[in-house]
Amino acid sequence: MPKTTPKYRAPALDKGLDILELLALARVPMSIAEISEGVGRSRGEIFRMLQVLEERDYIARDEGGTGYSITARLFRLGMEQPPLKSAVEAALPVMHRLADATGQACHLVMPSREQIVVVARVDPPGEIALVVRVGHRRPMSRSTSGHVLLAFQDEQIRERWLDAIAESEPDLDRRKLARLLAQVRSRHYASAPSHVVDGVTDLSAPVLLHGHAVCALTIPFIEQRTARKTMGDTVAELRRATAEISDMLQFGTAATHPD
Repeated sequence: MPKTTPKYRAPALDKGLDILELLALARVPMSIAEISEGVGRSRGEIFRMLQVLEERDYIARDEGGTGYSITARLFRLGMEQPPLKSAVEAALPVMHRLADATGQACHLVMPSREQIVVVARVDPPGEIALVVRVGHRRPMSRSTSGHVLLAFQDEQIRERWLDAIAESEPDLDRRKLARLLAQVRSRHYASAPSHVVDGVTDLSAPVLLHGHAVCALTIPFIEQRTARKTMGDTVAELRRATAEISDMLQFGTAATHPD
């Protein structure tokens, strides 16, 4: 999407945001030299900015003191936003019941530009489960949760998100993805082998507000010999859980739903 020329400039703020955005994408801590090159500014320009960001707990140095990485402060601030906070508060009790009923871990996912981000998780009572950490990110187009979020949007929003995804994924096959999203909408949930771990099936269903997905509830389903629920049973429990959370967001109260 074309970038518009900003009406006002705040050079110091620009520098700070450039650094945060760069570190947010980095997989390992970055040195001052690497940050300087990454944001296209001299070391002198960014040195004080790094000090302030570190003092405010937006970034932190590694154990060796030579590299910087982003902290969870921005994530924590985002979690205080009323829509996000209310969704997590509504979902957590239901997620605990879901984990108890299925013996599987579950996590809540929300969109973040062209990615998905895990905002809450609940572990099951047993000893075996695939746990996804809060704050974990993946490209929306390459995750079952992301497919659910894309599938349950109106066309205008979905196309805008796909445009953003295509900017970072030039080889994106939009026709193939569109067919997949149509299948997800018709089934009202998504099921696919994990993109990360062999032997795991990701099950995901939308939490809806006014017909649009505000988040996705996902279970990384592991086949276990002593499992209390089959995959089909787990899908039914998952859909009941998302329906209950959706009703709480819509009406402020929980409801019981049939299969």
